[in-house]
Amino acid sequence: MSGMLGDFLQALRAADVRVSTSEGLDAAAVLGTLGFRDRALLKTALSQVLAKSLDDKTRFDTCFDLYFQAEALDALAPDAAVSDDAAPDADTAGRDTKSPDEPVDPSALEALLDGGDRARLQLALATAARAAGIGDIKLFTQRGMYARRILEAMGIEPLERRLYELRRDEDVEAADRLRARLAQLRDEVLALVDRQLLLLTANAGQRLREEILRETPLTRAEAGDFRIMQKLVGRLAKRLVALHSRRRKIAQRGVLDVRHTIRRNIEFDGLLFDVVWRRKKVERPKIIAVCDVSGSVANLARFLLLFLYSVSDVLPKVRSFVFSSVLTEVTALFATHDVEEAVSLTLQRHGWGSTDYGMAFAQLVEQALDDIDHRTTVLILGDARSNYGYAGLRELRLIHERAKRVIWLNPESRAFWSVGDSEMLRLATACDRVETCRSLRQLERVVGELMRSAV
Repeated sequence: MSGMLGDFLQALRAADVRVSTSEGLDAAAVLGTLGFRDRALLKTALSQVLAKSLDDKTRFDTCFDLYFQAEALDALAPDAAVSDDAAPDADTAGRDTKSPDEPVDPSALEALLDGGDRARLQLALATAARAAGIGDIKLFTQRGMYARRILEAMGIEPLERRLYELRRDEDVEAADRLRARLAQLRDEVLALVDRQLLLLTANAGQRLREEILRETPLTRAEAGDFRIMQKLVGRLAKRLVALHSRRRKIAQRGVLDVRHTIRRNIEFDGLLFDVVWRRKKVERPKIIAVCDVSGSVANLARFLLLFLYSVSDVLPKVRSFVFSSVLTEVTALFATHDVEEAVSLTLQRHGWGSTDYGMAFAQLVEQALDDIDHRTTVLILGDARSNYGYAGLRELRLIHERAKRVIWLNPESRAFWSVGDSEMLRLATACDRVETCRSLRQLERVVGELMRSAV
């Protein structure tokens, strides 16, 4: 496992933790003695060797938690030692030593995806990532290239050929099943690449780090990055407000009415002393935001609400509702508290529960239907997973009949919209627009489009 330790030391150096050669050797001795049996003990021991100040300690803790994923460590735990001289056991033999060009059994990969053993999956991903040279990634633009290399190292190409054959043979059920598995694998690979980017660009410049965080799926965002992302949302919102404030001034002024301007200036021999503008009255839209704040979607709801209330100069008419099982209006909370504080209080009081979409939409009809009209955009954020209960399709259709439009933002990729308890495809029939929305960049685009309708 010297390769794993070497990559970890590289991540520490990228986070501005100075690690000398002798300290690296000491860390190898610690890892060889302790192995991966006790995560907490390993973290403490390596910290004693590698972190020399309070700042180093903070950076070390972040890097350790991000690099040594608990699921992968669980798979490695049976190894008492991981020195280069240690003999691998039957389960891990050959994982780190086989050539990257050695063919991978596609049935083994499919069995790994089907088995639900996330620890083994994470370990296989880490092995393929090292084979693909993930430690050399430097730029966000390399994200797709390294993700593809990792997928090829894991043996995805035979499965892609099989998916093509299933579609050609019109075996829809088997094709959908395999497509969902491959989508899951691609998501896991991108998550690994994103973690590596964050590790290796921790001190490479604030702008690059923020660019990565704008693209990082919010459902996988680290708690330690929330403060940076909140500041980033504030700056993005100010930029949107400045852009749409200029558009609003132009809209309020109107466009030049040439015919009336010429007629009014006949007495001045055609000199345009008195310009006439043709104005069109624009009614500001009303926004009703309905956010699922259950455990799977809470982080995305956090940043959507931050965006909406940070652009209140342009979108002043926002009513906000959140739900896990019970729908609650939190508009007053944002009227009496700072935006970031209001978001935190909302999640503390109402977040992280289990989801009941049927109950939530029924309560939305009861509480807000009279306020929904031709100017109202209903913005729904959620994964549409109903826990196999009633999903509220009748109520959503009633809302759709009254509203100007209904937009649904789903943090899951489209491959999962028909898998398990997801009701997204059925609920989409009562929406004007449904799209995947997972990152700050996608949220910025959606909020920007809402703001364009305000001018």
